[in-house]
Amino acid sequence: MNAEPDSTSRREGVTPDRLLHSGAEGGDVSAEDLVLASGRDVNPKNLAWAERRLAEKGKTALDELLP
Repeated sequence: MNAEPDSTSRREGVTPDRLLHSGAEGGDVSAEDLVLASGRDVNPKNLAWAERRLAEKGKTALDELLP
């Protein structure tokens, strides 16, 4: 048996499922949700982009990013 951990079990850089949600639960979609769903880093520039998209499209902005 191989003593080294399986590289597929360690997914560095991947956002854990517990941190992701689509807003379908009835909760509000935040700018941070939209940034994370887009695969971008959470920073002031991307949060401003997400806030503009949410103001323009509402929850549809998130639906457009999810498969």
